[in-house]
Amino acid sequence: MERRSVLVPAPSDAWIPARSCLTHLECPECGARMDADRLQGLCPCGSPLLSRYDLARVRRTLTTKSLSARPKGMWRYAEVLPVRDPSRVVSLGEGGTPLREAPRLGRFLGLRRLLVKDETGNPTGSFKARGLSTAISRARELGVRRVALPSAGNAASALSAYAAAAGLEARVFLPRDVPSLFPSECRAFGAEVTLVDGFITDCGRALAEVKDREGWFDLSTLKEPYRLEGKKTMGYELAEAMEGRLPEAILYPTGGGTGLVGMWKAFEELEELGLCAGPRPRMISVQAEGCAPVVRAFETGAARAVPVEMPHTLAAGLRVPAAVGDRLMLRAIRESGGTALAVSDEEILHGTLLLARLEGIYGAPEDGAAVAGALRLRQRGFFEENTQAVLFLTGSGYKYQDVLERLAECSPVLEPFPGGLA
Repeated sequence: MERRSVLVPAPSDAWIPARSCLTHLECPECGARMDADRLQGLCPCGSPLLSRYDLARVRRTLTTKSLSARPKGMWRYAEVLPVRDPSRVVSLGEGGTPLREAPRLGRFLGLRRLLVKDETGNPTGSFKARGLSTAISRARELGVRRVALPSAGNAASALSAYAAAAGLEARVFLPRDVPSLFPSECRAFGAEVTLVDGFITDCGRALAEVKDREGWFDLSTLKEPYRLEGKKTMGYELAEAMEGRLPEAILYPTGGGTGLVGMWKAFEELEELGLCAGPRPRMISVQAEGCAPVVRAFETGAARAVPVEMPHTLAAGLRVPAAVGDRLMLRAIRESGGTALAVSDEEILHGTLLLARLEGIYGAPEDGAAVAGALRLRQRGFFEENTQAVLFLTGSGYKYQDVLERLAECSPVLEPFPGGLA
């Protein structure tokens, strides 16, 4: 029997769930328009597809005043999310994460106006909950019964949890050396787990070999249009929390890059809706030195990233040797006047430690990369002392005990910015 799901938290008696204003899907490369009410993967030209909405209609109901009466969580932005029937939403309470000041870390980094957007409290402990809530909801609405994806860890956890809540069959493909909690968690949710020798790209190939024969719908990053829509709500929340004024810079630890691309799409929509004023943030991609395809492409002026042959980093979420959305990421970084940089595993580990000791946040290694990237950019003069920057903390460290158990024995090697907190 199919399980029914409802919006969580439940709408108040005063709020009638808004309806999606989705009109069609569009290819950002060739301009092709696709039917949003049929299952779609990539555009025939190979590009990810983007969801488009009737923003004139959205503008009538999605307002600052209407948002004040809506329940917390990402589904408060239902008009610009793709699920047409609110009763089909599969939610575990994702979104509505805090944007908070980080004064002690900011002093260490030499940044007086540092903020962190803390995604660690999402269901299954990461920002992946946003994208998988949207993708599972829409897939279910369109009649999908079996879902699968390759993952470095957190996306597999989220897929497994949301598929369980939706009553769908799930299968995940993980690198064999993934932190041990991830396979156990996925199995607990009832997903079929396949461990693959190699990297997430090898997991993607393993899925591709069986998906048509076994009837799995592929929810790989940007290979379907709707995970992106969930991730973009981070941009909507940021604009709402800052009362329509965006920060000067966003530092984002980048693997597949869906969140970076999604936020850039959100800022475009918010401007058209009149819910956002002023310049957009400089978008900054932080990768690991052992797996930095976007950084290399940015530095060489290339439009596409060259896949990394032997990626290596302790940050599993950053070990993505080839990203489907590389063009979209590079475009957002360049159009925003942002940059891309790579940090070492040692910097990542100690950035994670600083986040814990200075702000009480036990983040994933990817979060440590964002911290290390901020310090590196401050040292280079890319940031001024009064630059308002937001670090995105994408996941909890509690799933990375295999990696982070060394933290208690560590002493920071990152030197504070001169005059900063020692």
